Amino acid sequence: MEILSNKETVAYQKASKRVKELKEFYGNLTSYCIVIPFLAALNLLTAPGYLWFLWPMLGWGIGVAFHAVNVFGLGKSWEEKKIKELMDQERGKTKTL
Repeated sequence: MEILSNKETVAYQKASKRVKELKEFYGNLTSYCIVIPFLAALNLLTAPGYLWFLWPMLGWGIGVAFHAVNVFGLGKSWEEKKIKELMDQERGKTKTL
């Protein structure tokens, strides 16, 4: 069994968490892409006069969009980058004193 250093363990945990986030997002997106067309077909076959499937499509679509922003945009990676930037600035201040 290979023993990992503390840095490697932290890196592994971060990578593992990131893979989990991606897996959850793609699962959500896949479900959306399967269920919404099913609901649309059901709606059009049973009550084509009122397009009720648009409501779950809109609601779930907003959820998927926010999930995407969290995973790919302004999620935890942004927070971590900002923390690192602020820590680097603090280190620079203490070195110059």
